[in-house]
Amino acid sequence: MFNVSALYEIANEQNIEVLEYSMPANESMSVVDNDGQCYIGMDPNARDGSIQERVHLAHELGHCVTGSFYNRYSNFDCRQRHENRADKWAIRQLITEDALDQAVADGYTEVWELAELFGVTEQFMRKAICLYVHGNVAEGLYF
Repeated sequence: MFNVSALYEIANEQNIEVLEYSMPANESMSVVDNDGQCYIGMDPNARDGSIQERVHLAHELGHCVTGSFYNRYSNFDCRQRHENRADKWAIRQLITEDALDQAVADGYTEVWELAELFGVTEQFMRKAICLYVHGNVAEGLYF
């Protein structure tokens, strides 16, 4: 389970620059340039060491590490496929299946309890549960 500083270390090791950029609507985004260099933009309000920063950074790293970028100008590119790949990478970094199983065995059964235990948002926890139980991150189908 990675903390925020460990995620920034992964970004550094992968030569992914994390920049502050005002984007209050979505708080983060990742882009890749024509040379294949990946950049992550984080809203300054999201870079406070909080759960939101951890979840956003892990998700954006997921885009960069897996190469899951979509072309908004292409009618043939499925945006959700790329978002799901980034989510799955982030989940596997922040919550392992074994750790989730152990938490449930220890009595943590409510989504909010698990989210608090793992330091993630409830939405992210629902996606993690779906990934490990159903093999996908479509929490809307199950919750």
